[in-house]
Amino acid sequence: MSGASTRLARRGLRPAQVGQTEDMSLAQRVAVRRRAVRLRRTRRVALIALAAGAVLTAEISLISQLVSRGEAAAVVREAAPQSAATPEPIIPVPKIVQVPAADPTCESTETGAALTAKDPAAVFEAFGGAAALREAILAGAAPCVPLDDPALPWVVVNKKRPLEPIDFRPAEIRVPPSSIVQGGLRAEVVDSFERLAAAVAEEAGRIALFSGFRSHGTQVSTYNAQVGARGRQGADALSARPGFSEHQLGLAADVVACGPAGCGTIYQLGDTAQGRWLADNAWRFGWIVRYEHGHTETTGYDPEPWHLRYIGPELAEVYHKGGHHTLEDFFGLPPAPDYD
Repeated sequence: MSGASTRLARRGLRPAQVGQTEDMSLAQRVAVRRRAVRLRRTRRVALIALAAGAVLTAEISLISQLVSRGEAAAVVREAAPQSAATPEPIIPVPKIVQVPAADPTCESTETGAALTAKDPAAVFEAFGGAAALREAILAGAAPCVPLDDPALPWVVVNKKRPLEPIDFRPAEIRVPPSSIVQGGLRAEVVDSFERLAAAVAEEAGRIALFSGFRSHGTQVSTYNAQVGARGRQGADALSARPGFSEHQLGLAADVVACGPAGCGTIYQLGDTAQGRWLADNAWRFGWIVRYEHGHTETTGYDPEPWHLRYIGPELAEVYHKGGHHTLEDFFGLPPAPDYD
């Protein structure tokens, strides 16, 4: 084979073609050479495309596996080449934790102003009513509304929820005309108590306020007297420890039934027409029977049909119509059968 034939063979010509070039003219040999060059280029392009396709297929498979496992949404490649021994790092997409937005009602100017002013009616209006306020509290959507502020009528005081401050005293205490002792009530609830007493008198018989507000010091004496008469366990079932009493709020009223011969004791009220009327109708005036029969395991107290508690007519209506029997249940609070 001549030197020209050898060069043509190296450029990709078949043996038959190499033999044919011996008799070719110079122009023919140039044309053959050009075809060989084009052939080599075509082969290179094909090989490059095949390699690129293989790499793309592998990457798509890898990404599909990662996405199906929820571990990544992208693959980040290093700009510099890496050795075969060091795998290309895969950076997972960080998990996004959604933080719930603050309750818009609590953030409103109207709600803030109502709470600052201690105005229950304005708070109800901001939340869309007493029922809506209670639902928001139960759902944890009203963190701005306290259940431990003694200035608000819905404050909950029990054996696990002492007053804050422990020696709280209302700004003004007044003695209702229907009181047979010098015990009074918070000034803003006296009118509702008098309307309650008037309604009872028309439909069931007369009642009187026997015990209302007790200061922290008075509650110390009352509780100690019960301990002396019944022992600590017996006292805890009937009388609150100092700082844990609803009477210290000025929102609690122990009432007695009265007749032509005078007034009875608090222990006699439950069996009277007045006691039964109060159990069914006190809510109409903003009052509830706080310690009902059958709920000692929740309240921590023996039944006290004589112990009325003011929570306001709006909430009292929701309380009554919802069939509730304790404030703990009404506001979704844990039972308080004993002191901590």
